[in-house]
Amino acid sequence: MDMHKNFNEWNEVKKFTENKPDTFGVHEREIWWVSFGVNIGVETDGKNQYFDRPALILRKFNRQMVWLLPITTQEKNEKFHERFSFDEGVYFVTLTQIRTVSTKRFLRKIGMLPQEDFDRIKTRVIEFLQANENPPFSGSPRRPKP
Repeated sequence: MDMHKNFNEWNEVKKFTENKPDTFGVHEREIWWVSFGVNIGVETDGKNQYFDRPALILRKFNRQMVWLLPITTQEKNEKFHERFSFDEGVYFVTLTQIRTVSTKRFLRKIGMLPQEDFDRIKTRVIEFLQANENPPFSGSPRRPKP
């Protein structure tokens, strides 16, 4: 596994992304290529030239801000992922990686998820959140000691 993360290259893409217009419309259930960038630790990274990956729009707040779920093609633990079929392929949304993003990160639309699959994924998100209402405390500090 390549542990090198190219933060410098992502910073150049991020500067370009910040200056993109975000005046186009998006809708819940749409699947888009989204510029996720290079992230920290186990956060989902993008790939390719624009550090992108597919994502499902879970909730639209306004023209410029949405909740989305990253999509992967690699079969994953069903506790943290929900499987769906789209365009003759099998994919998984990552329930643990729900995030709020600007639509400036959106590159191109892939398609629209069928309502039945979208409803099932929303139900899984709700169940996932309810099952994790009281996570145990680790007892360790979040900040490194000086």
